[in-house]
Amino acid sequence: MTTTLLKAGTPAPDFSLLSTPDQKVSLSEFLGTPVVLVFYPADWSPVCGDQLGLYNELLPEFSEFKAQIIGISVDGVWCHLAFSKDRKYHFPLLADFEPKGAVARLYGAYNEKAGESERALFVIDTTGIIRWSYLSPVGVNPGADGILKALASIAEVKP
Repeated sequence: MTTTLLKAGTPAPDFSLLSTPDQKVSLSEFLGTPVVLVFYPADWSPVCGDQLGLYNELLPEFSEFKAQIIGISVDGVWCHLAFSKDRKYHFPLLADFEPKGAVARLYGAYNEKAGESERALFVIDTTGIIRWSYLSPVGVNPGADGILKALASIAEVKP
């Protein structure tokens, strides 16, 4: 069965996933803040490491929009903690581990054949509505241009 990536204008499904063995992060905690959801196939893979490393370097640019970056894959919480510590990431990596890929499935970002998340991006506005989504080929780092353009388009216009 092929899933379809959720599109702009769709309410972002809420979820609660482990960020540490005893702490969960819920999307609803970020209402009032733009959120960038980064679904990626696997910790320790070269393209995923490069992609998340880029976002880590661009945190100052994302913070100009007061945006929160959240990484999600089907890896377990211990794998995420080791990967995040090794790479010195400064944003949460959430474990969509059991039931495997449940959140990725909600967003149409789960690859049944591979048993992992697709490389998919979502920009969610302050009210919880998806304003931009993008599915990248699994072997291609999608970069940050699309994310930054989407964040700029939803930024409040200040007088």
